[in-house]
Order: sequence, then structure tokens, then C-alpha cells
Amino acid sequence: MGGSQCEVVVREKQVPPLRASRSGRDDKVIVVTEQLAAVGMTSSFEERHAWVALAMTPGVGPRRLLRAVERCGCAARVLHLPLTELEGLQLPAQSAQFIASGEAAHAADQELEKLAGTGATIVTYHDEAYPERLREIYDPPALLWTRGDAALLSKPALAVVGTRHPTPYGTGMAEMLSRDLALRGLIILSGMARGVDTAAHKGAIAAKRPTIAVWGTGVDVIYPKENKSLAEQIVAGGGVIISELPLGTFPAPQNFPRRNRILSGMSIGVLVIEAAEYSGTRVTARCALEQNREVFAVPGNVTTKNAWGPNLLIKQGAKLTSCWEDVWEELPTQIRMGLEQSEGFASEGTSEASLFEESPLPPSEARVLGVLRQDEALQMDEILEKLEPELSSSEVFTALFELELAGRIRQLPGKNYVRSF
Repeated sequence: MGGSQCEVVVREKQVPPLRASRSGRDDKVIVVTEQLAAVGMTSSFEERHAWVALAMTPGVGPRRLLRAVERCGCAARVLHLPLTELEGLQLPAQSAQFIASGEAAHAADQELEKLAGTGATIVTYHDEAYPERLREIYDPPALLWTRGDAALLSKPALAVVGTRHPTPYGTGMAEMLSRDLALRGLIILSGMARGVDTAAHKGAIAAKRPTIAVWGTGVDVIYPKENKSLAEQIVAGGGVIISELPLGTFPAPQNFPRRNRILSGMSIGVLVIEAAEYSGTRVTARCALEQNREVFAVPGNVTTKNAWGPNLLIKQGAKLTSCWEDVWEELPTQIRMGLEQSEGFASEGTSEASLFEESPLPPSEARVLGVLRQDEALQMDEILEKLEPELSSSEVFTALFELELAGRIRQLPGKNYVRSF
């Protein structure tokens, strides 16, 4: 769908033409225009400015904004309507006054100036770069603020979600499944929260493939702060960070449930890995069902609270998932065949061993690896106690160091060790 174009009629005593209202800012305009052209966004600067102005207007949510633009033909025409006609569009009185007084245009000027300094771009609902699947949902965002490769938004993606406090088993499954699916061309989509989300992005990065992070803050506000390095890796690796919220928006509890509808809306399906009874992951799963998306769930130990969510979803009909093939066989045929063709493999002939072939281990390392588990961490003293008759403490320390260096095990806080997937 191409950019919406229209001729703006500037009425007497109204906001002056948009170019004139930004005297002294031509360099900013040029920078933003070049950034938009680089990602194939074709609507005029004035039209894009109007989209931002409407999005910055208090009381105008995505549905009101899209309805007003549809009735008027383009966003710039809405921005230049007189007060009475704005109220005729069923906009709240406060919102109509905000637009008619020029405050909306001024807010857009400030937002676009900040945008030029961050390297971010804006994708409107009418842009070709806007994700087609997101248009299918009940309340799609009118604008997306993006950092990174916006072309990635149109590619087939799987949302991976789960608890912020996973077990080693949950972290390992999130990384393994994300890595294996990313290797086969599926884009991994998550929210970059602590826990499962972080593990999913790391799995895609380990496969040297791009990944998409959907934030509940502005794209210039990293949350949680410890994921700053991960955010940089996502953009540097060809991925993209997106949000429907303006620059400078800080984390607020109400932002994240709304963010979840974008996660499920952009995806082919949602994969749930560990979620407690009252986890926010339930919101994403419910959105996926309402949006007619596939729901996948990794089963968990029934005695742990984090298994409640995925186990219940499996009872209710979600696809039980233990390996990448379980997701792969449920993909729409056209998407699956397209990925197999582009990645140069056939699902029937792909073996896990050929991708992750492991060399034989020295006896001491093999023995240490044998006592470690994927779903439960062992503390250093427990490992030494189990191996005390066979290996000295120095041999155990050396073996642990070599295994961690090779990526066979991971060290957790408190000198706890867990076997990698």
C-alpha cells in the first residue's frame, strides 16, 4: 500500500504551511527525509508530519486517528480542518482544540527534530514498510517508531514470550528454539524484557540472524537498562527495535499489555515458554487467539509455578512444542516452502546433528558434563561432592572452565552450573 498523498488547503487564521512553520530547521528536514527515503517510505514530509501531529494529540488513539484519516483522505487534511469540522469527526473537544490551535503541529515539530538526532524513523499505517499482518488486527497502531532495518517488519516472524523469571530449563529452551528457527529463516520477535524475551533474542543473535524487539517505551528509552548491550547487538546485527510510543516515553505498567497485541499481531504464531498463573504472557496468548494466530507452548514440570501457563494452553489446544520441527510443520505451506527455498534446505532432510556437530570430550570433561542437567542448576560444592571419588577438585575446576569456554555449560550466579541445550 503506497503513501497517502493529498493537496493541503491552508485556511485563513490557521496554522501556516508546514515548511514555513519550521524556519531555521531545513537541515533537520533534509536529514529526516533522507532517512525515510532509505527505507522506502514514499509519503511527503508534510503528510508524515501530520501523522505525527495527530499521534501526539491527547485523546486521539489509533482507532480515532485512522478513522479520521480515512474520512478525510489523508492526515495533512485532518490537521488543517477548522475546529467545527474536527469536532464533526467525533474527536473529543480537547483533542480538536489541541489540533486547531496549532499545538499538535508544534508537538510534531519537536518530535521530528528529536527523531533526526536519534537515527530512528517513523512508519505510518499507509507506508509499504508497515507490517501487513498488523493491519489485520482490530486496533493496529497508526504509527511505528523504528530503529534499525524497517524492511524486516514484512518478513515471517514468530513471537517468543514467557516469564521474566525463568528456570535454567526455560532460558535454555528459549535460546535453543529461537536459534534453531532463526537458522531456518524465521524472524524471532519478542519484547526484550528480562528472562525468556532476552533469551529468545540471544538465540537469534547466536544464529547470526536478525531479530525484532517490540518495546513498551520509546525506542530511545532502553528498558530494562541491563539490556543496553543487547539492544545495540540487535540493531548492529540487522534487526530492528519498534514501538508505537513517542520518543522519551518511559516504562509504565499500562504500556506493556498494549505492546503485547503488536507482538502477536505481527507474528505468524506465538510460542509460550514458562509463564505463571497471573503472568502478562497470558495477555499475548489471548491476543494471539483473538487474532487467529497459532499458539505454541513448551510443556513444563507440573510441580513448578512457571509451568502453569504453557501446560494450561496445551490443555486448551495449543501445539505442544519440544523442538523446532513442531513449529515448522504448523507454518502455512506457502511460508514454509518460501523459507525452505530461500534458505536452501528441505525440512524432511535437515538433521540437527549436521548443524551442531559436537566433538568428543576428554574423559574428565565428559564425566563433569554427565552430572550436570539442563533443567536444574548444580552448585560447585554439589558437583565436587558427586565427583569426589573420581576427580580431584583441580580437575573439576579445569573441566568446568573448558566446558564453559566451549559453550557446553553455563555458569549462573552463585557458582551454579547448568548444561547448555
